[in-house]
Amino acid sequence: QVQLVESGGGSVQAGGSLRLSCAASGYSSNRGCMAWFRQAPGKEREGLANINRLGGTRYADSGKGRFTISKDNAKNTLYLQVNGLTPDDPAMYYCAADPLYCGLSWLYSSFGQGTQVTVSS
Repeated sequence: QVQLVESGGGSVQAGGSLRLSCAASGYSSNRGCMAWFRQAPGKEREGLANINRLGGTRYADSGKGRFTISKDNAKNTLYLQVNGLTPDDPAMYYCAADPLYCGLSWLYSSFGQGTQVTVSS
């Protein structure tokens, strides 16, 4: 059974940075695709970035330039570096994994419980 556990969220001042982590068990990050999503209250879940088994990355327009997705296959852990946080960034941030699907929609078979990010001005 796949289990994804996010961490690293918190409250950050506008302009600050965070590094989110997602520890995977029951799933090998070097065999499929992993991704980061976020969902703010009253809004749809939004795909931010994904990384395939070979390390190739893709970003949504909202994440380009400020978000960096990476992974450590040895630790089976996914990361998201978020820089220049703005008042548009507060949300629950989720990681996702799937052995076959590798896009930015919500079609991943496994999601974590999320880690909350808030931004103070």
